[in-house]
Amino acid sequence: MNKVIAIVGMCGSGKSVASDILENDFGYKKVYFGGVTIDKLKEEGLDINPENEKMMRERLREELGMGAFAKILLPKIKELSKDNNVVLDGLYSWDEYKILSKELNNIILISIIADKNIRYDRLSKRDIRPLTKEQAINRDISEIENIAKAPPIAYADYYILNNGTINEYKERLIEIIGD
Repeated sequence: MNKVIAIVGMCGSGKSVASDILENDFGYKKVYFGGVTIDKLKEEGLDINPENEKMMRERLREELGMGAFAKILLPKIKELSKDNNVVLDGLYSWDEYKILSKELNNIILISIIADKNIRYDRLSKRDIRPLTKEQAINRDISEIENIAKAPPIAYADYYILNNGTINEYKERLIEIIGD
């Protein structure tokens, strides 16, 4: 049976790094949850910025429920998982996890955690959609309070502490996936 690995964690923890490693080094097919937000903003001709992203994430959940992103992406995930291992980059909410775990009996949650100040520093330096410390703090609070992001992080099957080197990070990920 093919694996479906959901990568969870706060912004700047290293979710995309894990997803990229699984995709590029191990052939997993990647489904990027954040891409739904970006695609919807583009469809509506809105600028891609932290304020619009927050608005769109919250609007989609208002319209479709807290499991919105899982509902939108489930057909794609099911199709890809027929013939491939799949990595879900950025599962956000508890409801999304519940929907996916009900529909996919092989889902594995990996939580990426890092100290806040390390995350905030990374976010300020990233090339795509950098965030100031204040923006990162606001996003953390919004995601915890408004979209129930913390429960899947707390309930994960495995954890990776991402405060060290990329080699330590990759070794732990490989240890978890067993490849």
